[in-house]
Amino acid sequence: MKYLHTMVRVSDLERSLQFYCQALGLTEVSRKDSEAGRFTLVFLTSAADSMTADIDSAPMIELTYNWDGERYTEGRNFGHLAYSVENIYHSCERLMANGVIINRPPRDGRMAFVRSPDNISIELLQQGTALPPVEPWASMGNIGEW
Repeated sequence: MKYLHTMVRVSDLERSLQFYCQALGLTEVSRKDSEAGRFTLVFLTSAADSMTADIDSAPMIELTYNWDGERYTEGRNFGHLAYSVENIYHSCERLMANGVIINRPPRDGRMAFVRSPDNISIELLQQGTALPPVEPWASMGNIGEW
């Protein structure tokens, strides 16, 4: 058995791509539009994983956009997507510069949470050991749920 991807439904494909690609830093590796099924599938992976020789073995996230629109309710039982980052402070700065709210700031230099435009919880984890706590992160409070 081999892990392939996690699928999340999105209500606004362009807004979601801005979040996942520009703000979060993922790379689009493939896209499929289905006229008959009236949907678009977009597969994303991390920049590091997109450079592997065998892209088919890279862990992916599949964004599913249904053209006719549906209202998706938040499934808290889903949990979250998790990504490791080289520098959690720089990653959170990039996200904030793209208008993303940091729901759980990286006060400990190790972990942060944000939400996608469709309220999917995203966990960011510092690669290796935690960075030393620094301001403004160390004194920032939580915002909303994560």
